[in-house]
Amino acid sequence: MTIHLQKLSVGSESIQTLIDWQNHVVARRRDQGLSAHHVHITRMFPKRREELLDGGSIYWVIKGNIICRNRIVALEETVKHERRACAILMDPELIPVLPVPRRAFQGWRYLQDSDIPADLTGAESGADLPEAFRAKLIELGAW
Repeated sequence: MTIHLQKLSVGSESIQTLIDWQNHVVARRRDQGLSAHHVHITRMFPKRREELLDGGSIYWVIKGNIICRNRIVALEETVKHERRACAILMDPELIPVLPVPRRAFQGWRYLQDSDIPADLTGAESGADLPEAFRAKLIELGAW
């Protein structure tokens, strides 16, 4: 059974600022001779590894709403600040989803398949809308 993660995108103002950050991380990894994946390092190693790797994604919460996701491609053990940590490798493509409100939380949380928001594709993604207009629609609950 597939399971997903939800995570606050701290510092992101919009999908575009998250895209810009992820592009920066991917470029830095390429310069270091590493794979062209976005990576997020977390202290805790997910106990439900196999379920995450069976098609799971990280759903990003920005300004109180889940608004996009990255597909998880691998979980690797790494070290951060001299402690064991988990590197979550993701496909660098961000996929917009139907916004769903979420309260702030620390770390990450599991998200069941039955609770995931639908992907937005084509014209319904709002990719061609000005970012401020899209943000206002989400704020008003009209999206």
